[in-house]
Amino acid sequence: MENTFKYYMVRNRALPEVLLKVAQVNNLLSAGKVKTIREAIDMVGISRSSYYKYKDDIFPIHEKIQGKTITFVMEMEDRPGLLSNVLRVVAECNANVLSIHQSIPVNHIAMITLSVLVLPTTDGVEELFERIEGAEGIHNFKMVSAE
Repeated sequence: MENTFKYYMVRNRALPEVLLKVAQVNNLLSAGKVKTIREAIDMVGISRSSYYKYKDDIFPIHEKIQGKTITFVMEMEDRPGLLSNVLRVVAECNANVLSIHQSIPVNHIAMITLSVLVLPTTDGVEELFERIEGAEGIHNFKMVSAE
């Protein structure tokens, strides 16, 4: 049987504490803030076996989607300047807008499909998601693909 991997995007608040701590250990190690795994796991408070069980299974989203196209779908209030604000966020995070499709607004809500290219210079994909989702007038924000 072929070993296939499935990836899921999960908000950090939905993750068990042990996975969040494994991610903290990985961050400490990659940033050079600690020299040994022992030092890092002691700092965050998990066992060595927990770390080794999950160490290759959790990573920041930016490590896996650089150079990929991400497509978002969102409902947006039909008010002047709101789409411009979202595009400004994309530009400020150094991502590249590839396409925009906006439906005709119904009951003052428009459906927007936005495809962006995540570049090696893109600043914090997590920040990009959070800033778009939290922008004024945005409803039902979803990432629908990363290719």
